[in-house]
Formats: sequence, structure tokens, C-alpha cells
Amino acid sequence: MEVMAKPQYKGKRYRLAKPELLAPAGNLEKLKFAVHYGADAVYIGGQKYGLRSNADNFSFEEMREGVEFANRYGAKVFVATNIYAHNEDIEGIEAYLKKLEEVGIAAIIAADPAIIEVAKRAAPKLEVHLSTQQSTLNWQAVKFWKDEGLPRVVLGRETSLEEIAAIKEHVDIEIEAFIHGAMCSSFSGRCVLSNHFTDRDSNRGGCCQSCRWKYDLFEDGRSEESWVSEESMMEQAPPALSPFKPGLTQIPLFQPEDNPFTMGSKDLCMLEHIPDLIEAGIDSFKIEGRMKSIHYVATVVNVYRQAIDSYMADPEGYVLKPEWVEEINKAANRPLNTGFFYDTPDHEDHIYEPEEKAVPYDFAGLVMEYDDSTGTAIIQQRNHFKPGDEIEFFGPEGTFFKQKVGSLEDESGAPLDAARHPLQLVRMKVEQPLKNFDMMRKRKG
Repeated sequence: MEVMAKPQYKGKRYRLAKPELLAPAGNLEKLKFAVHYGADAVYIGGQKYGLRSNADNFSFEEMREGVEFANRYGAKVFVATNIYAHNEDIEGIEAYLKKLEEVGIAAIIAADPAIIEVAKRAAPKLEVHLSTQQSTLNWQAVKFWKDEGLPRVVLGRETSLEEIAAIKEHVDIEIEAFIHGAMCSSFSGRCVLSNHFTDRDSNRGGCCQSCRWKYDLFEDGRSEESWVSEESMMEQAPPALSPFKPGLTQIPLFQPEDNPFTMGSKDLCMLEHIPDLIEAGIDSFKIEGRMKSIHYVATVVNVYRQAIDSYMADPEGYVLKPEWVEEINKAANRPLNTGFFYDTPDHEDHIYEPEEKAVPYDFAGLVMEYDDSTGTAIIQQRNHFKPGDEIEFFGPEGTFFKQKVGSLEDESGAPLDAARHPLQLVRMKVEQPLKNFDMMRKRKG
């Protein structure tokens, strides 16, 4: 999979201090990997008021541990409190926000004015960043939120680079924008398909990603000759999706051998356009993916960290490295595009057929120890691997090499024919030095 190049940004250019790299963290382990692999800040979800109710999410104790860990590396932790609250959600918000302040959270990401106002009054040490759920797209709306006391706005994904530059020209405020990850098929997540199909509210954390499902088309018919019973038709569709009514014929328009279609968007990737993002004035580069794997978070953060640092070290001599694009493609699970930054996505930016699959690499192991005198490493197993497998090692301090798995031993020195068990500690020879938190992956298939 390759990133589709778009026309270059031609608007007003700024030269900023290094932008923040903001990474997703679906749980405490992912938070630690995101920070180790180069994130300046991470955003997480608590157990209330967030839009990823199916993520692991954080207890207050886990938040406290995450904040302490991040602070040791000079990183910050933000918490998403970005639901649109109903009346029954209001009770408890004040106590929840005060607790976030107490455990050391740097900022919340909020969309609902009720939550914003409570935070400003009850937890004044918490910064409030306006969520992308507010669909903020123009400088006058941004100015409104600045006048309300907010230091940062997360723009709607529909904002172009030229619009971002205009916002920075008119309003002195921090701008955060998504630069990598999944895109919603609906503008700024204004979707009710999940509500309609499954009674799960997209704007209260329950989105079932209806746009990623596989669909067929049916034609209504009422002739007795082609009548099909509801029972037989129900066998072809899950009950939650079935539109069939007794006595109403549903004639499939596709043949059984045809591929069902989806209506999901391609994923966003702006790796090839780091200079444009920085020079347009974006203060925080946000990566989507609190539900994504550790391998995804580490790989994507590591690549963007290298690209940002390379640009800031030498803006005039900056060159996109092909190996960065190759690394991103190892973590990509959908085709990639540049979203709304250069133009409005069209039919070519959506996925209508089964996707070109998918992540070609598995996270196979985590380096726990390395013995330089023997050239051996202790690897914590994360996916099955065995002698003879082709593997890669990579890490946040520049580790990258390939080799074949040689002989394996368990902790006691007994030989193994494979690393089969989750979190099993395995000793193996490696061809180059490794560091703790380096990762091992292998190609699928």
C-alpha cells in the first residue's frame, strides 16, 4: 500500500517550534510504548465520558501510574471526556474532573459546553482542549473558543491546510489536528448508523463502525411467484440488520460470488507532507488509534518522531526517507490518503470492496534483556514464532535489523521447538545489540 500524493500546500507558511507529537494510548502498556517510542503527549480514556467505551480505558490508579511514567520522560497525559452529555450523564462530572486534576492529568479533551464549564470552575488546573467533535473549521469559531478561555482547539478533520493557516493568522491559539489514522465516513463523526442498527450511540462512546460492515443490495418485490418467507431471508442477514417483513420479497441484486461492499473511508497518512503540516502552523500532530495494537502505536509514533526531528534539525535539507514510508505500511491496515488537507475526498478515497489485506506483520516479541557478552536476548513472546522464521527488530533508539530465528531456549535453558505461549520468556541469539523495549515482528503468512 502506498500513500497517494496530493498537490502541495501553497498557502502562507510559518516556521514553528517543534510541534507536539500526540499519540493514542488505549491502556497503560500502550501509554508506556507510545512514550518510549517518541510521543510528547498521549491521550487516553477514563471509564466515563469518553467516545471509546469499548477500549480498555483507565482507572484512576492507572492514570496516576501513567502520569508518573510520562512525567519521567517529559511527556503529558490528556484524557478524552468528549461525549455529548444527556441529562443522566451530568451527575458525577464534577467529581470525575476533580479526580483527573488530582491524579495529574494535564488536559481534558471536551466537546460539550456543560463539561467545559464544569471543568473551568471545578478543576482549574486542567487545561481544556476543544474536541474535534465540535467540528470547528473556521477562525471565527476558533476565536469564540479562545474567548471562552480554551488554550487549544482540535480542528474538525474537514479543515484544509490553507484554512489552518488562516486560523493561525487570525487567532493566537494552539491548533491540534489529526495527521494519521482512521477517518469517519461521516463529517466529523455526525453518524447515526450505529444508533439505528444496534442502538449504540456514536456520540456517547458506542459506535459499532457500521460503515466498515459488508453490505448487499436488495430489491423490493411483491409477486407471489417470487415470494420468499421471512424465515428463509433471516438466515441471510443478522437479526440486528434484517429489514425483512413478512410477506415482502427481498430480491438480492448481487450474485453470491460478488463481493459485498463497504462504505468506509481510507485511512489518513500525512507522513509524506511533514513540512506542509509544520509550516501551516499546526502545533500538535495527533495520531488516531486508541483501539489499535501496541505494534501499530510504536511503529507509527517512531516514524513520525524521526520525520519531525529530521525536519526540525535541517528544514532546508529535509528529505523524506523511503524506509519511513515502508515502516508506516507495515502498520497500515487500510489504504492511505491525505484526507481533507489538500482537497475534498471523492469516490477514490473510500473503500467499496474487500480491502487489500492488511497488516502484513505481527508483533512477535518484546526485548526484556540483552547480554552483550553472549549476544543473546530474552524475548517476551507476543505471537507464535519458531526457528527459521524471518524476523525484524526495531526500536526507538535506531535499532533496525533482520535475521532468521535460530535455536530457542526457555528460562531454564531447555530447548524449544517454538515460542508458543503468551508472555513466555524465550532466550535466543541475535545478530546485533538490542535494548529493552525494542520490538520483534515477523511477516504474516
